[in-house]
Amino acid sequence: MRGRQTVRDMVLSLAVIGVLVGAIYIFIPHDESADAAKNAVKAVDYRVELITARRAAPYPVAAPQGLPKTWRATSVSYKASDDGKGGAWHLGLLDPEEQYAAVEQSDAPARKFIQEVTLGATRTAGKQAVGSKKWDRYEGDRYKALVREEKGVTTVVTGTAPYGRLADLAAALVAK
Repeated sequence: MRGRQTVRDMVLSLAVIGVLVGAIYIFIPHDESADAAKNAVKAVDYRVELITARRAAPYPVAAPQGLPKTWRATSVSYKASDDGKGGAWHLGLLDPEEQYAAVEQSDAPARKFIQEVTLGATRTAGKQAVGSKKWDRYEGDRYKALVREEKGVTTVVTGTAPYGRLADLAAALVAK
């Protein structure tokens, strides 16, 4: 008789646990809609960081103006170097199709900087026309990039977004 009570008690215990798990699942909110996924990445306001970077950087810092509201800024930073060279501006965004794009700028040596921010992308043949300027195209395993080297600063528009979206972002850049 003792063996049967043990099995019966175990089955009753499992039933009670099952009811508790079911109740928790029902009463704890979980939203699996597309809006939930879209809102999982928080948008940031980068205006204060942009003003600070423009004051601190030894080069004109570029930021987009006039992009549609469907572009969302998700990360921003400016890191100054101790010696006044190598300061780096970063602005990460999601495009309207939820692809990542970023504006990266620095006065550090261009080759090393480009390799770091593009995650090892290499230069490809051809150029991308953006307005009246030509940008070099880079492609890697993870990121594509448009690169423009000017006196004292390298600007890289990089990410998982297609070249057309990267060009849209590059065209919206205003350096001050």
